[in-house]
Amino acid sequence: CGAENPPDKRFCGDCGTALGADAPPPVPREAPVAERRLVTVLFADLVGFTTLSESRDAEEVREILSRYFDTARRLIELYGGTVEKFIGDAVMAVWGVPRRREDDAERAVRAGLELVARVSALGERLGVPLALRVGIVTGEVAATPSATDHGLVAGDPVNTAARVQTAAGAGEVWVDATTRTLTAAVVTFFDAGEHVLKGKSEPV
Repeated sequence: CGAENPPDKRFCGDCGTALGADAPPPVPREAPVAERRLVTVLFADLVGFTTLSESRDAEEVREILSRYFDTARRLIELYGGTVEKFIGDAVMAVWGVPRRREDDAERAVRAGLELVARVSALGERLGVPLALRVGIVTGEVAATPSATDHGLVAGDPVNTAARVQTAAGAGEVWVDATTRTLTAAVVTFFDAGEHVLKGKSEPV
């Protein structure tokens, strides 16, 4: 069970399992199984936060990031997404793993739009200029629904979402063509054209 026990104990004080020489051989755990899935990946990043943090105390920067991450996690989960990871001042989230819904792409886009507004409002409350930019991409990945930590998804859509985010401006949510096709009936889009993104062989 993972409980700590003194070295002279023969049985765990929490679960009663035999310890030491009396312990049964460990049961091998099966590695999580990956499967191909169509998912929507959201990548969001604070604009100019490195410059902003240079002139502030480390504790203040930590508090700002903590409030930002809390806001992002609550909102993403409210829209049915899963936070895959926080990287520096960026957030990566995914829809379609572990639970799939027909409107996953729409949920991701709506989450992105609200996240941009919420982070801006958070900055106003904290007295700091916070602006977010978001990239959203839908595509096939290798997904591990049983993963309990990082590593839910891997594949090109993850990298592409990060690149699309870098092309967006402050306060903007950019999506790829697949996401637009899946959500055009309920979301109004403006054409951002084709872009050559780092690491991509073809314009996106």
